[in-house]
Parts: sequence; C-alpha cells; structure tokens
Amino acid sequence: MTIAAVREFNRYYTNLIGALRAGLLDSAYSLAEVRVLYELAVDRAHDTAELRRVLDIDAGYLSRILGRLEADGLVARSRSAADARRRRIELTPAGREAFAALDARSEAQIAGLLTGVGEVDRRRLVAAMTTIRSVFDGVPAPRTVVLRQPLPGDLGWVVQRHGALYAAEYGLDATFEALVARIVADYATAHDPRTEAGWIAEIDGTPVGSIFCVAAGDGVAKLRLLFVEPSARGAGVGRALVQECVRFAKRVGYREMVLYTHDVLTAARRLYEQAGFELESATPASVYGVDVVEEQWRLSLA
Repeated sequence: MTIAAVREFNRYYTNLIGALRAGLLDSAYSLAEVRVLYELAVDRAHDTAELRRVLDIDAGYLSRILGRLEADGLVARSRSAADARRRRIELTPAGREAFAALDARSEAQIAGLLTGVGEVDRRRLVAAMTTIRSVFDGVPAPRTVVLRQPLPGDLGWVVQRHGALYAAEYGLDATFEALVARIVADYATAHDPRTEAGWIAEIDGTPVGSIFCVAAGDGVAKLRLLFVEPSARGAGVGRALVQECVRFAKRVGYREMVLYTHDVLTAARRLYEQAGFELESATPASVYGVDVVEEQWRLSLA
C-alpha cells in the first residue's frame, strides 16, 4: 500500500510540473540537462566527478549531456589548475543567460501552481515536503514554532481541543467546554484589537496551541486559554505563547496581568512562574465535575 501510494504521488507530481515533456519549461533541454545547468550556476560542482556525486548520475549519460551543452555553447570545459587529471566545467556567458531564463520560468511555473492556495495550505504544503525529506534522509525535521493570529475555523478548534483534552487528561465535564465556548464567543464578537489579541501556535503548518490576552478592567489584562497539544509538548510552544502574550500586554500599556488556573496543571504553572507570575490565592472548589484548587496568579508589567 505504501509503495503504491509513493509511486502514485511520483506520477502525479512529475505530470504536475511537466517533467516528462521533451523540453522542460518549454525549452529545448531535458530535466537532466537543466539540472546540470543549475548545479553549475549555483557553483555546487566544478568538474565531472563532482557533478556525478551531486546528481547521482551515470558517467556515460553525464558525458553525453555535457557534450550537448558544450556544442550549444552553454558550458566550457578546461583542464583543472589544481589537478591536471580533472576537467573543470563552467557555464559560458550564454549558459548563464540561458539558465537565468529557465530559472525565471521555473519561478513563474511554481507561482502559478500556488495561485489560489491560501496561506494555511501553503504552510501545510511546505511542512509536508519537509517531512518527506526528513523521512528519506533519516534526519528529524526541525520543529519550528510559528505564532499567528487566529484564522477562520481556529476558534472552533480551540473550543473542541480544550473540551476533548481536558476531559481526557483531567476528567473535566462538558461545563468546562461550555466555559471555553463562552470565552471564545465573547472574544470573537466583542474584542478590541487594539488591546486584546489571540495567538495560534503552529508546528509544520499544524495548529498545536493557543493563548489569548483580554481586558479585565482598570489597566489589568487577563491571560486566557493557554493550551498545548500533547504531541507538541517539550518543543517550547507554551513558553513562546506565554512570552508573546506578556509582550503584547506590556506593549499596549497594561499595568498588570492576571490568570486563573488549577493546581493540577503543573506544566502550565511552571511556565507562569518562569514568566514572573506570582501565586496570589488558592481556593478549594468543586467545578467542572471534579474537585480542584482554583488559583489566581498575578504579574506586574510596570
């Protein structure tokens, strides 16, 4: 099944970019010939041995490609000054001009493919490509945390993931999800973008966390709905969200920031302590179907 899926994708993508056409990018040159021009243009290879290594190509096939490009005046071969046994290969001025035209066509082709693809899907696309490379190279893909403003659909995701995760991990009932829904609805319908904001954290184009800064009155901001997916814990998502929320509150002129949490949320409590929040009160309570200790934390922004 996996083999068939990979083969199907290969057929799909080669058709998508026109790799099977006699001339790539409406040129007189094949994919392999254009790739040789690229390697020479970016100075990754300077002789036949280096080209073979970079392209993993048969020596005879490469020799025929170079012969054609040389006959067309696009490359020139000369004896290497460092090693007389090796032949140096360089693009001629005509070769650089031809490559520049091909490179511009390639840019335009990909830009055309991306026309109509939204920003979220573009991030998903790049993340999927990074995953493919990391799988075959055997190197874990870098986990870059990106914070962005909520997009359509994100607020519903915040409610759903809070409800599902807090039920699974802490046994909270549907009244907690209802609370989150009210907070999100209030934010969506009445927040002041000058003094209130929300952030969605992404890794590889996938939402993995949230946080909101809302006004509590009298120059006080309230940190709300900090959330990190289990799959993203340990990647610095929570720290990045808290830091961004505090920075925003300082920038727009709040004098203090408060938050409410429960004693069982130990990872979140550590983040608050690291950010400089101090525990102000702790009160036993029975809420959301469980017994908890409700805590209020406060941070001076002066």
